[in-house]
Amino acid sequence: MKHALTIFLLGVTLSTFGQASVAYYPFNNVVTVSSNADRVFWFDGRLQTNTVFGSLSTTLCPMVNVSRKSQVNIYTGLGVRFNALNGIDDRDILEGYSLHVGARIKPLTFMPNLRIAFEIAPYSRKDFKTGNLQSFLGLVYQFSKRRKE
Repeated sequence: MKHALTIFLLGVTLSTFGQASVAYYPFNNVVTVSSNADRVFWFDGRLQTNTVFGSLSTTLCPMVNVSRKSQVNIYTGLGVRFNALNGIDDRDILEGYSLHVGARIKPLTFMPNLRIAFEIAPYSRKDFKTGNLQSFLGLVYQFSKRRKE
């Protein structure tokens, strides 16, 4: 089920944005689908994949690249985390907020679409009474636009 949802999200994003990217953070069980992360402003949608029926935590993050170099982009952005399944048992859908600061690095010049992503993201519950410091390390693949001949 979770793989079907991931493939669906990937397909929608690729058809919508053209130059999208997909990332997987294995230590956090998070899959992300982004618009073109090489642009100044971009959008990232994150889905928690460690459970499908117990939680459907989704984070939406508008991002901005603060530094764009040939081998690395440094970015930041705010995230809003919600869980659509919370509405089933009358809990609030909104879960919390996060601040993302990260880098997408192109480690291999002969594979420019493959990137390594690293982020630090302080997270707070919606009431700002509790929170934690999240860190993400994962792989990203940036799709390229097809050239018409």
